[in-house]
Amino acid sequence: QVQLVESGGGLVQTGGSLRLSCAASALAFSPYAVGWFRQAPGKEREFVASIDWNGGNTYCADSVKGRFTISRDNAKKQVYLQMNSLKPEDTAVYYCAAAWAGQATMSTLDYRYWGQGTQVTVSS
Repeated sequence: QVQLVESGGGLVQTGGSLRLSCAASALAFSPYAVGWFRQAPGKEREFVASIDWNGGNTYCADSVKGRFTISRDNAKKQVYLQMNSLKPEDTAVYYCAAAWAGQATMSTLDYRYWGQGTQVTVSS
């Protein structure tokens, strides 16, 4: 079983930056692809970014391309989401998820283990 815990959320001004962390509690973390998703009130959960088990491939949503960067450190069982140039529309609860396999995808259906989320609020 994999337990995921997100941290690093908070309140920032438009144009500011945050770095989210996803810590895994498991015997092994490297076999899993990991994705970041977000959900705003009244909206469906949407894809943000994902990374293969070995970090060889990454993907990001068009809405965050050029602003967000996903990375991982398997030795520390950590995945990160660096968020720069934040906008009010980035406001949401951000979730870290580990996939069924090692290949990163953009679909929520491909992810097996989910964290409880961390709130990111960007003020205008």
